[in-house]
Amino acid sequence: MLSSEAVTPPPPPSHTTTSTKHDNAPVDPYTYQDGFGNHFNSEALKGALPVGQNTPQVCPYGLYAEQLSGTAFTVGRSGNQRSWLYRIHPSVMHRPFEPYNAGSHGIVGTFDSRTTETTPTQIRWLPFPISEGLDFVDGLRTIGGAGDTALKSGLAVHIFTANQSMDRRAFCNSDGDLLIVPQQGRLDITTEFGKIMAAPNEIVVIQRGIRFSVALPDGPSRGYILEVYDGHFELPDLGPIGANGLANPRDFQTPVAEYNMESGVEWSIINKYQGELFVAQQDHSPFDVVAWHGNYAPYKYNLAKFSVIGSVSFDHVDPSVFTVLTCKSAHPGTAVADFVIFPPRFEVQMHTFRPPYFHRNCMSEFMGLIRGEYEAKKGGFLPGGASLHSMMTPHGPDASTVANATTRELLPGRVADGTQAFMFESMFQLRLTKWAVEHKQRDHDYYKAWQTIPITFNPDQI
Repeated sequence: MLSSEAVTPPPPPSHTTTSTKHDNAPVDPYTYQDGFGNHFNSEALKGALPVGQNTPQVCPYGLYAEQLSGTAFTVGRSGNQRSWLYRIHPSVMHRPFEPYNAGSHGIVGTFDSRTTETTPTQIRWLPFPISEGLDFVDGLRTIGGAGDTALKSGLAVHIFTANQSMDRRAFCNSDGDLLIVPQQGRLDITTEFGKIMAAPNEIVVIQRGIRFSVALPDGPSRGYILEVYDGHFELPDLGPIGANGLANPRDFQTPVAEYNMESGVEWSIINKYQGELFVAQQDHSPFDVVAWHGNYAPYKYNLAKFSVIGSVSFDHVDPSVFTVLTCKSAHPGTAVADFVIFPPRFEVQMHTFRPPYFHRNCMSEFMGLIRGEYEAKKGGFLPGGASLHSMMTPHGPDASTVANATTRELLPGRVADGTQAFMFESMFQLRLTKWAVEHKQRDHDYYKAWQTIPITFNPDQI
């Protein structure tokens, strides 16, 4: 049978929402289920979900049941993640995997002296140019990371640039969860669980093993990716903040089931496995899931909905209050990776140096800029670029920011309007790929940002 029909779900039940325009973003055409970490149910055909069991002898509509496990079977209920998918073809119906672009792709999965370099120097990159003739997969490049995918320990930071949609190609990452930050252009993402439209100032999390394909409705696209090899992203604990604030669970959106019956045509399934790429061919769409239920599913979040917490008296609070999502380590309070933003907000602190303070950190800090001007560096750190401040490497506001912050009148006001900067923060020391170290967009004059900070010390005057 040859059919390219994509079947849309029936009108959404009461627990779903149709995304609307927010923060000047284009209207999202897709429907979602609201909530973070929920056990969702979704069916594109009424009655497609079995009642009372997961694997009946024959599933409704002649579908096949397939479990996708995001944690080991025996993980406690509070942390167990898995979903059941009811699909036209079992996903095992593909031909053998073969190496894809062996030796020429830009992805790294083991960060050692053979594959990467290291330096404690502060590093900044000007905006990465958008690749010509590449789609999302072929435009992936690793900036750096730590650990080893085979040991399920560590993380990676990637950049993607693309100007072509994926055509009958699906990507699957066996190595970890991907947190995708679009910077330029929307991403129209088809997943096995349904469709997601992600605009700049939104993020998407696609967990290990989920197949997806990326189309580019706005043309050339660029963005950042944080990949974690162990654990999953979760909401940070709020502690004394209370029950509400930061990223609220109700604002996360998970897609609803939608299936594609296309068969009799070649599809390529590209799998990232231990940092290498492999490809398998099959004669049907991988997006043929008619119904699903579970708590292991992709989701998106609009950063404009973040409820900002800050000081209303004095001093600059620690940036941990801006954490959107965290991937916890075995050490309480210490993250494999945090995703932190620096959103538009009021600043009212009195008798205070208001910009981010000078800092040496026991964590690694990779920063990117989605739009606008970052409050601590208004020149050189540009949308589509990045910076890395490694573990215990000094960093802080540049000279012009210091001069303004120490002389301005401290009136209540706004900061970061029209801006969205973010940080990937990690307990690991990051090693850099040769591609990142030698990239033509590396700003070798970055150190000069601090060289003209005025020295005002006077031992005779307090």
